[in-house]
Amino acid sequence: MFHLFASSLTTLFVAIGPVEVASMFLALTAGMDAPHRRKLAILSATTALAVLLAFALGGIQLLELIGVGLPAFRTAGGVLLLMVAADLLLAQHSAISSITSTEEHEAKIQKTDIAIFPLAIPLTAGPGSMTAMVLLMGKAHTVAESGIVIAALVLMIFGTFLSMLLSDRLMKVLGVTGANVIARVSGIFLAALAMQFIFDGLSASRLFS
Repeated sequence: MFHLFASSLTTLFVAIGPVEVASMFLALTAGMDAPHRRKLAILSATTALAVLLAFALGGIQLLELIGVGLPAFRTAGGVLLLMVAADLLLAQHSAISSITSTEEHEAKIQKTDIAIFPLAIPLTAGPGSMTAMVLLMGKAHTVAESGIVIAALVLMIFGTFLSMLLSDRLMKVLGVTGANVIARVSGIFLAALAMQFIFDGLSASRLFS
């Protein structure tokens, strides 16, 4: 049980990236007062939690509905997470950069609500974390194990929420170098986990059994 909780927490940490979310939250909410920033953080965290819970509770059923086996999804999900890991290691952050430099930048200027997009989706509940939730729930074979995975998700979302509230202090402590180091280390762990998902998917497939 502890191994599953630790594995789930680690996977979600590197897939969500609370430090990266905090840095983007700080950039997107610059100039806003504390109550407004708190409101955005609460809305963003609750929305991301709802989306990831939906994937956790209905992701496998959706796969069955469209005729995709869990081994195939594990392999494809592992490849996707590997791409996210490469993005972290190479410090490209292409998806986030394109998001924050176009539509979301205009939204910020117009003072529209950015809690849902891009803070909740895709910065917190992005393709990597959605995939990770489905894969983690696929490893849970009992109700208790499913509860452990969901508990890890709730804890990680709460940690991400705190990182948004403390984003200004966090960035002052870590600095650009510290944030980059965490991103690189997270990328290494995520790459290893992604390869494990790929190996699990291939070994579970009839073609490779």
